[in-house]
Amino acid sequence: MAVQYPMVGFHYLVNAGFSQVSFSEVSGLDTETEVIEYRHSASPEYNKIKMPGMQKFANVTLKRGIMKADNEFYTWLNTTSLNTVERRDITVSLLDENHIPVVSWVMKNAFPIKVQGPTLKSDGNEVAIESIELAHEGLSVVAS
Repeated sequence: MAVQYPMVGFHYLVNAGFSQVSFSEVSGLDTETEVIEYRHSASPEYNKIKMPGMQKFANVTLKRGIMKADNEFYTWLNTTSLNTVERRDITVSLLDENHIPVVSWVMKNAFPIKVQGPTLKSDGNEVAIESIELAHEGLSVVAS
């Protein structure tokens, strides 16, 4: 019987329809279901029942090192205008040691809402990292 270990959090793939955009960090893969409390007047119990309600989804933040001549993401960002934007379905997949997706998070109709540039320091020795925040209309989790 083989020993199973938890998955590592550094082996993942982001598929956003770009040809070569890689990200060093992904956060905000959160989903929450609001709770509805209800009690009707003829209930024999003196407490409320709880039911699942609307779902809420956090914005997803992607971080990456800035690469020379990597303009594909900026082209997508520039499609954002008053009430018009190119929406994309984006998949974040956690990969096993054979590069096969084990768990995937699929964002529906995602679009960029915030870009944060790197911190620039004349005496620094770090990679220039930018942060991209995406809003979306749903997050589903698919386990393979």
